[in-house]
Amino acid sequence: MRIEPEPTPWHVVIPVKHAHLAKSRLAPPPPLSRPELARAVARDTLEAVCRAVPPDQVTVVTSDLDAAGAAAGLGAAVVPDPDEGLDAAVRAGLAASAGPWFAVLLGDLPTLTPAELNAALDACAAYPSAVVPDAQGSGTVLLTSTQGHPEPRFGAGSAARHASTATLLPLDLPRLRRDVDTWADLGEALALGLGPATRAALAHLE
Repeated sequence: MRIEPEPTPWHVVIPVKHAHLAKSRLAPPPPLSRPELARAVARDTLEAVCRAVPPDQVTVVTSDLDAAGAAAGLGAAVVPDPDEGLDAAVRAGLAASAGPWFAVLLGDLPTLTPAELNAALDACAAYPSAVVPDAQGSGTVLLTSTQGHPEPRFGAGSAARHASTATLLPLDLPRLRRDVDTWADLGEALALGLGPATRAALAHLE
């Protein structure tokens, strides 16, 4: 039986790149394809978020039909990706979100759990704007604001850019902070525990 998420002021925006363009540095061995793996990772992320936050407070920005279908099936809103880069996708999602508090979460977190996302949002709620870096400390996995839309500044080194106007929170939440860009990242994610879709995708491999 599905447990309904508790009410929350957060509206979460998740940009999901088209699977054929996503994870260019993540090249799995045959028979698993990169788009198949990227879609599995996105599905696990979306499922965890919609178990942590009411789905009608989740907006997924994507041009990928599989991700859009998965999001709609969970009850989340879907906004077309303007295909002008990650920051533009985030802005499109924020514009379609009701708030009053806003969180931007990357869509490549196959180890994410509802408990860790809720713990992160609870920590971020103490600050007008906050940023949770990735496991390496340089990228951003979560960007929040309790005072209007956060300003997205994603890309290489984004944690430092976001920290110029937001509080940096290197939280002890390894399953939240483990994004996956390379095969080595996926190995670390495997040790933490993968979501069911990613685990099923990898089951095809020896």
